[in-house]
Amino acid sequence: MQKAWWKEAVVYQIYPRSFMDSNGDGIGDLQGIIKKLDYIKNLGITVIWVSPIYKSPNKDNGYDISDYQDIMDEFGTMEDFDELLKEIHQRGMKLVMDLVVNHTSDQHKWFLESRKSKDNKYRDYYIWKDPVDGHEPTNWGSYFSGSAWQFDETTGQYYLHQFVPEQPDLNWDNPVVRKEVFDMMTWWCEKGIDGFRMDVISLISKPEEYKDGPVKEGEKYSFCGAVTANGPHEHEYLQEMNQKVLSRYNLLTVGETSCVTLEEAKKYARSDGKELSMVFQFEHMDVDSDEHGKWTDKKLYLPDLKEVLNRWQKGLEEVAWNSLYWNNHDQPRVVSRWGNDSGEYRELSAKMLATCLHMMQGTPYVYQGEELGMTNMHFSDVSECDDIEEKNIYIDLVTDTKVYTHDQMMDIISKKGRDNARTPMQWDDSENAGFTTGTPWFAVNPNYKTINAAAQVEDPDSIYNYYRKLIELRKEEEVIVYGTFDGLEDADENLYIYTRSSENKKILVICNFTEKELDVPASIADMVKENRGILIGNYKDISEKIRPYEAVVYLTK
Repeated sequence: MQKAWWKEAVVYQIYPRSFMDSNGDGIGDLQGIIKKLDYIKNLGITVIWVSPIYKSPNKDNGYDISDYQDIMDEFGTMEDFDELLKEIHQRGMKLVMDLVVNHTSDQHKWFLESRKSKDNKYRDYYIWKDPVDGHEPTNWGSYFSGSAWQFDETTGQYYLHQFVPEQPDLNWDNPVVRKEVFDMMTWWCEKGIDGFRMDVISLISKPEEYKDGPVKEGEKYSFCGAVTANGPHEHEYLQEMNQKVLSRYNLLTVGETSCVTLEEAKKYARSDGKELSMVFQFEHMDVDSDEHGKWTDKKLYLPDLKEVLNRWQKGLEEVAWNSLYWNNHDQPRVVSRWGNDSGEYRELSAKMLATCLHMMQGTPYVYQGEELGMTNMHFSDVSECDDIEEKNIYIDLVTDTKVYTHDQMMDIISKKGRDNARTPMQWDDSENAGFTTGTPWFAVNPNYKTINAAAQVEDPDSIYNYYRKLIELRKEEEVIVYGTFDGLEDADENLYIYTRSSENKKILVICNFTEKELDVPASIADMVKENRGILIGNYKDISEKIRPYEAVVYLTK
């Protein structure tokens, strides 16, 4: 298998608004990140991915960009950014920037011009369509509910926005738009950044024809992503991007690819290097969804999770490369979702989930606070929420359709909402978890008194130090990075078991996703009995049974 630095990397994602506030205004900033670089370096991290820090009106927490070559006021200045990049590089780490080029803010100079008139030279930078029978051009619904079209009085046309109305989609079919984007990317690469995480990059190529999509019974709109993802010119545009920008630098590139299939992923992240290093797929994030999407309290059925992850592990082997993640800024905290965030089992289950993920083939991503076992937070009223998606779904499923009661919906938002990932980072047990000396922009999880970095960094048995060991193991054991993957006992509803193998080494990974004590399956009993040592485990001693939330990695040859 072809080796690459980004295959051997471990990435730490920072959501700047919630990471560390250096000036007491209640909002995390670039100087705050600089203050905590040694903490990240100590964890063993090799790459930092920073969520958008560009100039933005913040209609969608920085994913609506009004100037790609300036910094959001709350986060600091371009001088602060230059200092951050220098400090990261001085510590031997790399920096990946978020690239949001499916859409801009409606306050971007291109859109302000575009909406002025039909013959404005920027008009074709965006997607404008005439009304059809006095209504939207198609029945497409946005990712955040409601129509994906916004009527503009000035010219009597609609523009496409797959997210909030203040995020108009760029027209990638216009070569001038592509050149503008590529020039901007080159500008950042020349500054010395080390890669891009590409937001919803699978949506940039729109269909040749704009026509209605299928609608679920009882719903008004057809989900736009099902119609626009992996469009007809998607790979052509990414290959052009690669040729004109990416191939000129030694970068890590990862695409957020909504609705991607395994076969499509092989095109995006294929080993010939013509497009991207890897993609984020979402199939494993959907295994506990139902007819209401993620807005359900459906429990995880472990064989479903194994089926998805094992298929991606085997499917991309020798062909492309996997990204590995449980958490990010759009997902609830995994220890609350698929572990057990009660006092007794929180640490064990957090370590188990980390082991399960980090022993797989691919590049692991750690989201801020995951290394501490930070948990979901309970929201009792939608007024406590910040996320536009949560507010819209409350209207949809409580106010309008009455699918759920208020209490049911708030319980589901507390389990699945994006705000769970956006509560401030828990640094210590002082006021506001040490995140800010001011009033935090968003509520701090009350459990910060017991779950915080200060309590864990010096504790050799902490979740933080367990992550350190996992990350160190990846650097020491090539089999963890490049070895082949084979799932075992796929139908088992309690245990996730797999092996990683290279020419001269083999490891066996056993993870118990329950609080039950279990017998070692007969199929692996000999491997366990004849093991050559334990590489890592989340219990201090050895047992003949598999204990609650136990994770153990055996060296078997």
